[in-house]
Amino acid sequence: MIVSNREITSGSVRNYKKMTKRRVEFTIRANQNTSLNKLKKIPTIVENTIKTCEPAEFDMIHLREIGPFAYNFEVIYYIKTGDYHIYLDTQEKINYALNEEFEKEGIEFGFQVRTGSPA
Repeated sequence: MIVSNREITSGSVRNYKKMTKRRVEFTIRANQNTSLNKLKKIPTIVENTIKTCEPAEFDMIHLREIGPFAYNFEVIYYIKTGDYHIYLDTQEKINYALNEEFEKEGIEFGFQVRTGSPA
């Protein structure tokens, strides 16, 4: 990799190896046909799921928007390490657990519709 001196001195360099904490943000989409009662359960399900997945620290979940095909929840949590592999392992554990909890509650995931032609 070649980087000019000007790029190094005029910008900032982030060393991910030295991170002690990683912020993670993701979106959960609930099917547009989800009842209000089930929608209101989603924040609790997500919070409880993340709290049981060490080394994750739950921060927040909010119903960010009502899209044309899904209800979109924004989720933020922190990983108590900068290690990318641990982040991936934790996110995978959270994804499986959320899938299991949604199935128990009869909540279906929504989807994002893409418009335009494929690249």
